[in-house]
Amino acid sequence: MNPILLAVILLIIGYFFGCFSTGYFLGKKSGHDIRKEGSGNIGTTNALRTMGAKGGAITFLGDMAKAFVPTLLVRLVLCPALSYSMDMTYLLTLVTGLGVVAGHNFPFYLHFKGGKGIAVSAAVIMSSSSISVLGWSMIGIGWSIFLLVVAISRYVSLGSLIVVWYFPIFSMLQFGDSPLIVWMMCVSLIFTALAYIKHAGNIKRLLHGTERKLGEKKAGKE
Repeated sequence: MNPILLAVILLIIGYFFGCFSTGYFLGKKSGHDIRKEGSGNIGTTNALRTMGAKGGAITFLGDMAKAFVPTLLVRLVLCPALSYSMDMTYLLTLVTGLGVVAGHNFPFYLHFKGGKGIAVSAAVIMSSSSISVLGWSMIGIGWSIFLLVVAISRYVSLGSLIVVWYFPIFSMLQFGDSPLIVWMMCVSLIFTALAYIKHAGNIKRLLHGTERKLGEKKAGKE
C-alpha cells in the first residue's frame, strides 16, 4: 500500500479512537455533565476535580488506553507485517497517535469541544518512543520532569506544556539522520502546537499568576 494513503487511513482510524471521551461518558454514568462542572473540560484534570480521585484515575487510564490500542497495533502488528523500517514504523505510529489526539481534542459528537490531549499524548509518547533504548530512557526522564514540575508548582498545565516538547526532541535525537526526519518533525511539532492551542487560556493565566493550582476547589473556566 502507498505509505501516504496508509498514513491518511491511520490518521482517520486514530481520530475515531480518540473520539471516545472517557471523562464525558464516565460523568454521564455517574450523573455528572463534566462539560458543565469545574473547568468544563472533559479531560483528566477536570475529572479529578469534579469526580474525585477515582473518576480522575479512570479518565486518565481510559484516555491512555484509547491511544495505546491503535498505536501499538500499528507499531507491533501492522508495520512488521508490511516489513517497514524502524523509522517508517515510528512515523506511522506518530501519525496514528496524532489522529487519536485530534479525536480527543475535537470529538465530532461534542461539537468538536473535547479535552486538551495530554494523557493521550503521554500514551503516544510511550507507545512510539519505546521503540529504542534511548526512548525508554527519555520516557523516564519525561515523566520525572512532569511530576517534578507539578509537585513544585502545583500547575498541571505547566508540566504539560513542558513535556509536550518531548515529541520533537526525541524525533531529532533518535532519527536525526533519517530521510523521514522532516515528516517526523512536522508531525511532532503538530502535537506540541495542539497542546499549546488547547492550553491558550492556561498560558494567559500562568503569565498573570491567576492559574488555578492542583487541589484548589474553586471552579473556574480553564
